[in-house]
Amino acid sequence: MRFLTAKRVTSLALGFGILCFNNCGGWWEPSPTRTMLAAPPAAPLAAPEDMATRRAIQFLEERVRRDTEDFSAYNRLAALYLQRARETDNQEYLDLAARAARASLTVMPAERNVGGLYALTQYEHATHNFVAARDHAKQLTELDPGKSDSYLMLGDALIELGNYEEATITFRQVQRMNNGSGAQTEMRLARLATLHGDHTRASHHFTNALALALNMPVPSRDAVAWCRWQLGETAFATGDYETAERHYRDALTTYTEYRNARASMARLRAARGDLAGAIEGYEGVVRHLPDPVFVAALGDVYKLAGREREAAAQYALVEQIARLNEVNGALYNRQLALFYADHDMNAEEAYRSAVREYEVRRDIYGADAVAWTALKAGKINEAQTAMRDALRLGTRDARLFYHAGMIARAAGEVSAARDYLQRSLALNPQFDPLQALIATRALEALS
Repeated sequence: MRFLTAKRVTSLALGFGILCFNNCGGWWEPSPTRTMLAAPPAAPLAAPEDMATRRAIQFLEERVRRDTEDFSAYNRLAALYLQRARETDNQEYLDLAARAARASLTVMPAERNVGGLYALTQYEHATHNFVAARDHAKQLTELDPGKSDSYLMLGDALIELGNYEEATITFRQVQRMNNGSGAQTEMRLARLATLHGDHTRASHHFTNALALALNMPVPSRDAVAWCRWQLGETAFATGDYETAERHYRDALTTYTEYRNARASMARLRAARGDLAGAIEGYEGVVRHLPDPVFVAALGDVYKLAGREREAAAQYALVEQIARLNEVNGALYNRQLALFYADHDMNAEEAYRSAVREYEVRRDIYGADAVAWTALKAGKINEAQTAMRDALRLGTRDARLFYHAGMIARAAGEVSAARDYLQRSLALNPQFDPLQALIATRALEALS
């Protein structure tokens, strides 16, 4: 079996490993944790893990070449490929992980090879095949009921598919198994708190997760930087740009090339009116990581800076990247639909795409995508229905409030429109460089 292949032309952000969760349902009550820290620890520079990982991959690749029946080596190789995919944002490593996991399961079936099934489930989650990830995670909990990681993966998939009550029950089961919350559980609880509108509790959970991650014998640079970045995202969501910047800088101190934090710093510069700094920041990110979300953001700041031709080039690139990667599991369907809606392009196509995804992945942000694209397609009743679904958790998200306000305005509900737009801009006045400007103008027109 050959694992070394040429690099693909495009390297893409995949958003997996430690995932952002979209939750819903108004019944959830937060569980207490063992410790609530007042502030995150200081940010030391974490040791890079790249060289050791590359050497381990080379060793294991040679090992499976010599012995194609070594399923244990395939499992370890798959795990390392997944790690490299997180570190490099290179799609090829995901493909290699899938091949290694499937080779392992071919040699030894899942009933006697939970490691192979575990790696395959991680791959499925990374490529947004959440139905398969859920089913395989359930199988893992049956094959190895004492392993909490299987339940965490199951909860992750359930959240992405909109089964929120079952997901929360699953995470609480992990807490019982572990006599409390570890770093991975704290991360999930933080996301749940955010989606229920409790940013303060979310910050506490992320801080706990960070402290627990730093307390590991060999802290993971990836996990530590991710927690710091999420603390920044939590602050940014409430318009606390100073605190957000501090956390983003801490993430970059831990992991200098952490591109999520670099992109967030660019967005923060745009929020502060520094378009030149935002352009410079986004250009640096997309040069190495042409993720459609970041490419679209670069186009927006070009547009605001009056650089229309360059903005148009970035918008064209968004479509090109998304369409080129449909064969890789349609990772960017939702992002492309929202991009179209934000920029008043291909309204019917965007709506159909959002509806198609929501039929399977019924999370609140999927409902929001249906609502926003329905509005742009002139389907006001559908937009109102989907927006109620998107807001049912009580999530305090400026973008959700903005969408709700624009939908209410289109429906002639002036008072509701004004209320939602005011809530959006009060929560985070610069939640998006282009859309916040539209929201401000819409609110002024309603006053």
